[in-house]
Amino acid sequence: MFNVGDNIVYPMYGAGIITDIVVRDFLGEPRSYYCVSLPYCKMEVSVPVDNSANLGVRDVIDQTRICEVLEVLGMETEPMCSNWNKRYRENMERLQTGDILTVASVVRNLVRNDRLKPLSTGEKKLLGTAKQILESELIYAGGYTLEEADELVESHI
Repeated sequence: MFNVGDNIVYPMYGAGIITDIVVRDFLGEPRSYYCVSLPYCKMEVSVPVDNSANLGVRDVIDQTRICEVLEVLGMETEPMCSNWNKRYRENMERLQTGDILTVASVVRNLVRNDRLKPLSTGEKKLLGTAKQILESELIYAGGYTLEEADELVESHI
């Protein structure tokens, strides 16, 4: 269980802070929710406390793991399917895991593919989402500004 003030990651949205824990009526039953502020994507979300683990909600990585993320960004590009639709689905599934290292590999692969040949509109949007997820966690883990986190990611790819 998390507490108010904890920094968490909500897969597919990124890192944020729990601003409140509230009880709401859900189908006639009281249910607790984390109120999470996600400043990077300018959203407020409610996450059911009892389902948060199934949704992949987790603590933000600690500062010592940032080096692992940067290593992944610098690794070789993984081979990806030539069919953009299948590639998109595979990358979407990888992002949904919520694992920071997997997200970093998706960002790395898409950025490098975009440098070789422009990505499709859908993949550009997916890259934006992946970078948002990755950079928002780096902001919380390392105390970076948005610009610093973006520069850190770009400089290691």
